[in-house]
Amino acid sequence: MDAGLRGKVVLITGASGGLGSEMVRAFAAEGARVVVHYHTHHEAAMALVGELASSDHAVVGADLTSEEDVARLWREAEEKLGPIEIVVANAAIWPPEDTPIHRMTLEHWNRTVATNLTSVFLCMREFFRGIERHPIQHPAAVLIGSTAAVFGEAGHADYAATKGGLVHGFLLSLKNEIARLAPHGRVNAVCPGWTVTPMTEGFMHDADTVRRALQTIALRKVGRPHDVAAAVLFLASRRLSGHISGQMLMTSGGMEGRVLYETEQIDPLQA
Repeated sequence: MDAGLRGKVVLITGASGGLGSEMVRAFAAEGARVVVHYHTHHEAAMALVGELASSDHAVVGADLTSEEDVARLWREAEEKLGPIEIVVANAAIWPPEDTPIHRMTLEHWNRTVATNLTSVFLCMREFFRGIERHPIQHPAAVLIGSTAAVFGEAGHADYAATKGGLVHGFLLSLKNEIARLAPHGRVNAVCPGWTVTPMTEGFMHDADTVRRALQTIALRKVGRPHDVAAAVLFLASRRLSGHISGQMLMTSGGMEGRVLYETEQIDPLQA
């Protein structure tokens, strides 16, 4: 199916990671012109663009917690490909260690908030300024949240708080603000559940962890990056979701915050 994205300029933040790289491939396959953002993994970003069929893409590095870097990211992207019409706010961190709040340092908390929430504010501010400046007729943004925003995550209160703020108050405010700049502008969110990426694949080697996760998932399977990328593509496409805004789409296999299956009903090898 043609998603109507051919020629659209799409910025994907954190594009050199597991989810981001799959999003780049999905948009490029639809003929979009992709700005591949990276922070520290320049070689991975260049290799990703090198595997795409078209050369009409751009690689731009930036620290998204820096106002100056985000402004420069937009300037360089516009110089190379033109005004950004779609933004996928994917860049984030998930500190792997379990840290209960009574042992969490302020530095730990501030780093997660800056990387996962403040960076998205800076990107959306620059995006909205671009919408007003050019102007862009049908802008769209997709924020990448998490099921932690819905169910919480013990040991990762910092992560859950940033994702919760992102896909609730921030999302619902931006979907109204974007429509004041562009009547057909849209902002939505995708919230992945258990998904195998280079950042999280370690848990797949622990059968007990996989079993506990699958006990809460109706489909009894772990997501893959293409599951998330397909949902992002859907929400970014005016042709496919032009009357959807302010919505949170969970790509979690029907995950719930409760046990759905007994352990004997779960086969970790089928995850």
